Amino acid sequence: MSNLTESVEPAWPAPTAAGPLDATITIPGSKSLTNRALPLAALASEPTTVRGALTSRDSDLMIGALRSLGTQVEVSDHGHTLRITPGPVTGDAQVDCGLAGTVMRFIPPIAALADGPVTLDGDPAARQRPMGPVLRALVDLGVGVTAKDAPGAGAGAADVPEYLPVVVHGTGQVRGGEIEVDSSASSQFVSALLLAAPRFTEGLTVRHVGEVLPSKPHIDMTIACLRERGVQVTEPADGVWRVAPGAIAGGEVTIEPDLSNAAPFLAAALAAGGTVRIPGWPAQSTQPGMLLPGFLEQLGAQVEHAGGVLAVTGTGTVSPVDLDLSAAGELTPVIAALAALADGVTHLRGIAHLRGHETNRLAALVTEITRLGGQAEELPDGLVIRGGHLHGARVETYADHRMATFAAVIGIAVPEVGVVDVATTAKTIPDFPGLWRELFGGSGR
Repeated sequence: MSNLTESVEPAWPAPTAAGPLDATITIPGSKSLTNRALPLAALASEPTTVRGALTSRDSDLMIGALRSLGTQVEVSDHGHTLRITPGPVTGDAQVDCGLAGTVMRFIPPIAALADGPVTLDGDPAARQRPMGPVLRALVDLGVGVTAKDAPGAGAGAADVPEYLPVVVHGTGQVRGGEIEVDSSASSQFVSALLLAAPRFTEGLTVRHVGEVLPSKPHIDMTIACLRERGVQVTEPADGVWRVAPGAIAGGEVTIEPDLSNAAPFLAAALAAGGTVRIPGWPAQSTQPGMLLPGFLEQLGAQVEHAGGVLAVTGTGTVSPVDLDLSAAGELTPVIAALAALADGVTHLRGIAHLRGHETNRLAALVTEITRLGGQAEELPDGLVIRGGHLHGARVETYADHRMATFAAVIGIAVPEVGVVDVATTAKTIPDFPGLWRELFGGSGR
């Protein structure tokens, strides 16, 4: 399913670089880590303080969801410090998922612990994002899940809804046990179950049964977050995870910068030439964005990491590549933008699951690269992009924040690119246009 329709609203004029860049950009906190820290804090046995949290629509939606389920969240430091006090998970609640995959997938297993029904709905585009695997897993565990207007609390396997809106009929506890989940469409289905599993009476063993497992670093991130909170997690075999029942610790949690959100800024150095630096880049991280420097090197960048600062230098010329992005599919739109600027043929593989993101990203990228004068083709598991010869155009974003940053990267090198609904970037980056302008220091036009 997709939502590839053209809009009529005004477009943001993407700045074009007048010369090589020389910029240092401070990236806000990781959305993925923030939206894992929050559910764990809500299920913890004591209060948690989260520092360096991302202030964005996705994190605001997660806070709103947890508040609706009985968690107290106090916000300070312009939203970057959160004090979370857990309480009993309460039902008879309405949850707005917006377009946040972490909210629509992570909240249902928590809602299963509520003492009554919890209704989840979101933006129109959210009703096209797959939900079935995590909901079927809950039904297999004895939890009632129905479509919003369906009668009764019991759902058989054939009746489990695939999309929002849904009702999770919590009874105050989940026994747990062992389940099989096909996470080929999203690693979030596994992470959702693992995050709530310590509160299940018997814990949980999750076995992935699909042909592929995209974005496994995100599952590794979930496991690391659980272990940091004192939860026992083992991996008895490939694609199998066991979470023991037990308390989740509170305390202090500090959020790293969002390495994937750094991607368009670092890519700008390749598109325009010059150097872009990101302070606070960790030496080690479970974020998939840690793969970005290696990808940029293959695209023609020089990369240096020293003193906690990642510096990427480009010449304004991009090399075509053949990349497997299965572990970091969220980087695909930015890498596709660079591929569209490259002189040659690029193959991007292992990203079939992007068809189920905020929009069908593969179809969207082909449509917009073509609109910009380039050539691109969908493959069963990715894209072929024949770069070069681009011209300005009005680029649609389909309510997808990463399609907006794709267009901004193109605009660095191609004049007269307009970005429709650039405000959709607030999903993960507050004031993206303002932060983007910091790249230029007066050199943009």
